[in-house]
Amino acid sequence: MNRPWSLIATTPMGLESVVARELQQLGYETQTENGRVNFTGGPLDVCRANLWLRSADRILIKMGQFPARTFDELFEGTKAIDWHDWIPAHGEFPVDGRSHKSQLSSVPACQGIVKKAVVDKLKQQYHIEWFEETGPLYRIEVSLLNDIATITLDTTGPGLHKRGYRKQLTGKAPLKETMAAALVQLSRWNPERPLYDPFCGSGTLLIEAAMIGWNVAPGLRRTFSSEAWSVIGESYWEEARDEAFDAVRDDIELQIMGSDIDPEAIRLAEAAAKSAGFGREIQFRVAPVAQAKPTGDYGVILTNPPYGERLSEQEEVDRMIRQLGFVYKTLPTWSMFVISPNRQFEHRIGDPATKRRKLFNGNIECQFYQYMGPLPPRKPRPEQQS
Repeated sequence: MNRPWSLIATTPMGLESVVARELQQLGYETQTENGRVNFTGGPLDVCRANLWLRSADRILIKMGQFPARTFDELFEGTKAIDWHDWIPAHGEFPVDGRSHKSQLSSVPACQGIVKKAVVDKLKQQYHIEWFEETGPLYRIEVSLLNDIATITLDTTGPGLHKRGYRKQLTGKAPLKETMAAALVQLSRWNPERPLYDPFCGSGTLLIEAAMIGWNVAPGLRRTFSSEAWSVIGESYWEEARDEAFDAVRDDIELQIMGSDIDPEAIRLAEAAAKSAGFGREIQFRVAPVAQAKPTGDYGVILTNPPYGERLSEQEEVDRMIRQLGFVYKTLPTWSMFVISPNRQFEHRIGDPATKRRKLFNGNIECQFYQYMGPLPPRKPRPEQQS
């Protein structure tokens, strides 16, 4: 237990580089794989990663990795792990599973084998035959890929997108908070520039931008399953939270606005912004995209327009995208960043994007269309002003 832990930040496909950069900014060396970013650390680092990572799904501890072509290999490899160092006699330890390109293709069977192996190991340590599992949660996952089993413990609990400020369901396909934070970071926005979302819906993009602008750790308003683990302890969580509170920069003036044609969406957005602590900093109004009124220079439009599932809806979405193009043409110093599955987006907007990036909003394949306007002029240094 004295050696560093192997930690994994899981992430949606396409956002690995964003999560790796977040970890690097926190001071960690990273190694990136599909859907995950690996790093090392100890108890305090588990706390920091859960509190600070904006675009990751969850933080896992890699307990073991070994070949598993048979159930016997899976059982023995799992049982070799020192589970008693982590899970107390009253701990709850459900097992999740995944299998891809492996001989052990039955996920329920693999879950059962791993559960039995953990129980056998804990029986040896605690000398009891039945585990009530009424204590803290230690969620185990067995992931099989190319006949290699990776066994992990989930330190997060409910996914990291559960920030705690969005209390109500918001529409058919709301943008996850983690994806919204990634889009803000992929844009060139910073708190010195205006930000406008003309399809703001429940306000997730704008709230995540405000949190970035004020350097608010996204996990400050929630709890994590590993807070109850004795192997980490309350003192590390208190230290990490104190650091995060001290890092908040709420003296920075924000220029963040959003509009939407749906009054109920605006009501939800205002409630979520207030819950997140930005009730006065983010301005919302009810308006169609044609009446969007971004103000200021060198700003950023960042938005997730409606997708349109039926033909009649798609025609309306195409019309709104054309209107967005008209609005953007009136803003010569602004940049625009749009996530959309619409393959005709550039044609509808009337201009090819500077860059495109494939991303997935849930299971929906999208493009992140990036229209790079001019950067703000550099401010002269103090010595140049004298």
